[in-house]
Amino acid sequence: MSQANNCIISQYLNKERIKLYTVLRPAQVESSTLTESAPDTTSAEKIVFYHAEQGKPLATPWQIALTRSKMINDSSLGKGIIVDCACGSGIQLAAHALILQRAALGIELEPRRALASAVNLQTVALSARQQDSQRMTETRVLCGDGRDGKAALKTLQNDLNLQQMPEIALLHLDPARPRNSRSHGLDEMAPRLDEIFTGWAPYLSQGKRGPSLLLDLSPRLSHQQRLQVEEMVDSVWPQIDRTWIWTSRGRGRVDRLALWLGSISIPNVARRFVRIPPNLQEEPLIIDGGEPISAGDGVPVKSRRPPRKGERVSLLDAALVESGLAEVWLKKVTKSEAIHWGVVEGRRPQIHHDHPLQLEYKNHLLVQATGKIVALAHTNLTLDDVDALVKIALEHDIRKLTVRVSLEPTLQPKVQGAIDRQLASRHGKRTAFVVQQPGDEMLLLCILE
Repeated sequence: MSQANNCIISQYLNKERIKLYTVLRPAQVESSTLTESAPDTTSAEKIVFYHAEQGKPLATPWQIALTRSKMINDSSLGKGIIVDCACGSGIQLAAHALILQRAALGIELEPRRALASAVNLQTVALSARQQDSQRMTETRVLCGDGRDGKAALKTLQNDLNLQQMPEIALLHLDPARPRNSRSHGLDEMAPRLDEIFTGWAPYLSQGKRGPSLLLDLSPRLSHQQRLQVEEMVDSVWPQIDRTWIWTSRGRGRVDRLALWLGSISIPNVARRFVRIPPNLQEEPLIIDGGEPISAGDGVPVKSRRPPRKGERVSLLDAALVESGLAEVWLKKVTKSEAIHWGVVEGRRPQIHHDHPLQLEYKNHLLVQATGKIVALAHTNLTLDDVDALVKIALEHDIRKLTVRVSLEPTLQPKVQGAIDRQLASRHGKRTAFVVQQPGDEMLLLCILE
C-alpha cells in the first residue's frame, strides 16, 4: 500500500508467534488506488462505496445497514468501541459507528478490501460532516487475522498510545461463506464462530444484560443449523439473552439473518421480522414475537380442505413465513377466525380465510395478492388450457389475470403472455389472479380486493 494511505506496520509479540497488521486510519486514507466503486441505490444520497475483489455483491446495502444500526439501543451497551472482525467493505461498521457515535475497529484479511473499508468509513463520516470528530480520529481498520482479539487490540492500543487495551461495546461478525450454494455447513464459514468466540470473549465489556454480539449468518441456514449456532453460543455464554432477526427487502427473500446476543438483543423478543420498504424515506415494518427456536421452526402446519367459492385466498410473503412469525402477524390483520394453510413452503405461501385482511399501515408489504374466489376450474395450467381459462375469466368480467401458479420457468411467460393477449381485446373491468389448489388439478380464480 502507498504512503499516501498513511499505513504503518504494527507487531504484537506473544509466546507463539508475531502478529502483523497493516493499520489504516480512515480519517486519512485515499481512494486513488481503488477502481471498483458504485453508488448505493438504497441510499437517499446515493453514497458511492468502494469495493474490491468482486466485493459489491457481498456488501450490505446501506438501507439495511442503517436500519439495523438504528435498532440498537445504545444505552444498553457497555463501554468501549464497535468491532467488526471480518468487516469486508465496512458498510455495516460505518453505519454502526455513525448511529452509535462510537469509535470503530474493522479487521479484514484481504488488503484491498481492508482499504475499501477504511475509505467507506471515511465517506460516511464526510457525508455526516464528522470527518474531524473524535470517534473518527480513534477509528482504525486492520488488515490481518480477525480471530485474535488480543493481538488486534494490542495493535490498536499501541497505535493510539493508550494506557490499556480498549473495551468492546459491540462485536459484529459477518463471516464469509460459500457463494452460489443452496446450503453449507457451519464449518465452511470463515472465520468460524468458535474461533471468534475464543479469540474475543475475554475482551467484551458488560452491558445491562451481558456482552453484546451481532452474528450475521447465512439466510440459507437450516433450522437444525440455527440450533447448532445456539449450542456454540451457550458453550461460551450460557443462557445469554438472544433475538433472531430476519430482514427482507421483499421478493419473498430473506436478505439478512442475524442473531443478536446479550445487551443488544431485544428484551423478551425471541424473533423479529423486519420488512424494509421500497420507499427510502419510510420506516421498516417490524413484527415481534414467536417462540424461541428451541421450541421449533415456527412454520405453520398445512391443512387439507376443499376450497369454496366466496372465501378469500391470500399469498403471503415467504420470508415472513420462514421467520416463524406469520401466525403472530395474522392475529393482527384478521378477525377471530380460522386460518387454513394451503401452502407453507416455497415462493407463494397460501392461506384461505373468510374475511378480508385488515392491511392498514404497511401490512400490504407482506401480501403478494389477496382476493375472493369466484370460480373453480378443474384443470392444470398449460398453453392448451389457456382458452378455457380465458373463457371463465370473461364470464366474470375480468380484464387482467395474473398467473400465480408454480410453472416451469420457460412456460410461465408463455402462459401469461397468451392470457394477456386474449384479454387485451376485451372490455372487462375486474382484476384477478389464479392459483392452484395444492395437490389437486384445480385452479382458483380470485378477484383482487
